[in-house]
Amino acid sequence: MSDVTLQNFEPEVIEASRQAPVLVDFWAPWCGPCRTLGPMLEKLEAEANGKWKLTKVNVDENQELAAHFGVRSIPHVVAFADGEAVDQFIGVLPESGLREFLSRLTPNPAQLALQDAQSLAAAGDRQAAGHAFQSLLALDPGSDAARLAYISFLLDGNALAGAEAEFGRLSPQAAQEDAYAALRTRLEAMKGVSDLPDEQTLTSRIAADPRDLPARLDLARLLIARQQYEPALEQLLAIVRMDRGFEDDVGRKTMISVFDMLGDHPDVVSRWRRQLSTSLN
Repeated sequence: MSDVTLQNFEPEVIEASRQAPVLVDFWAPWCGPCRTLGPMLEKLEAEANGKWKLTKVNVDENQELAAHFGVRSIPHVVAFADGEAVDQFIGVLPESGLREFLSRLTPNPAQLALQDAQSLAAAGDRQAAGHAFQSLLALDPGSDAARLAYISFLLDGNALAGAEAEFGRLSPQAAQEDAYAALRTRLEAMKGVSDLPDEQTLTSRIAADPRDLPARLDLARLLIARQQYEPALEQLLAIVRMDRGFEDDVGRKTMISVFDMLGDHPDVVSRWRRQLSTSLN
C-alpha cells in the first residue's frame, strides 16, 4: 500500500497499472467508513501477493485530485488497468463484495494460460501452442471453453482424430457454449470430405440441375471444411429457398452454425442473416 498525491499519481497509478491493476482508495482521517474499508483492502492486497496494488489518496490533502475523479463521497475506490480507470465503487462493501470486485480485474491463471495458448497459435508457433493448450487443460480439465478453444486449434491443423477425442472429453453442458455447434459442424464437414465428390463434379451437377439439393449440401460441406464460409452460405441459402424441409431444415441449421464460425466477422454474419430472414418470411 502506498500514499498517492498529484505529484506521484502518474508513476504510482497510471504507469503501475500497465503491469498489474491498481486500486485508488480516496479516504480521509475523519471518515469512519474509511477506517473500516482500509484494513479490509490492505488484507486482500497482502493475500493477492502482487496480483494488484493498493494506493490511498487523502482527499483533504489532495482536493484537486479528488475533484478530477468526481469524488463527492468517501470512501470512493477507483480501479485502474492498462493506464485507464476501468471500475469503481462508493462506500463500504463486505469482503465477499470486494473479492467479487477484484475478480473482475484479475484474470485467474486458467484465463491467462488460455490467452497465452491462443497468442502462440496466432503467432504460428503451433508446437508451443499445443503444449500450452495441454498444460492449460491439465490445470483446468473441467473447462469446456478451454477445451473448445483447443478443438478449434486442432481443426486448424487438420488434426481430426485429436479434435474428435477432445469432443468426447467435454461435459454434457458444453453443448450450451456458443462455439460448440460451430465446431461440431466444422469437424463433421472435415471428416466427410474424403467421402464427397470433388468440387468440379458437384458444381457440374448443380449447373445441370439447380435443384440438385444433395449436390448443393455436399458442396457446402466441402467449402466449410476449407473454411470458405461465404460460398458455403450461398449454397445453403439456395437450399433454404428451394426446400425449407430438405433433410430436416439442414440448410438453415447449417447456416446458423456457420454464423458461429464467422463470429469475428459480424458484418458478414449480419449480411447473411438478413438474407436468411428474408428467405424465411
